[in-house]
Amino acid sequence: MIQIFGAKKCKDSAKAVRFFKERNIKFHFVDLAEKGISKGELQNISKVISLPDLIDTDSKEYERLNLKYMKFDIEEELLSHPLLLKTPIVRSGKKVSCGFDPQLWKEIALLNNS
Repeated sequence: MIQIFGAKKCKDSAKAVRFFKERNIKFHFVDLAEKGISKGELQNISKVISLPDLIDTDSKEYERLNLKYMKFDIEEELLSHPLLLKTPIVRSGKKVSCGFDPQLWKEIALLNNS
């Protein structure tokens, strides 16, 4: 099953949702603004994409928390403030993409169509 972690207000998350809907591929959307991400999910994702690469340093949340000049535990901050994640995160098994990545989405779609 494909999981899309994103936010309803995120344009790239909407593009990921539309990508899989157009191909009639089932997915589960997790709205980070409502539900967040579990520690286990974050750890599974971080096996493929490093924690520093998952944090969106351009996000409003990053600016709001004033993290630019602070030292912090990335995993702890991502779990406490899931809107710090770069979105969308598309995950299917061991394949994971972070951000707008239609090329990898095509690979994921092919794996889930067969």
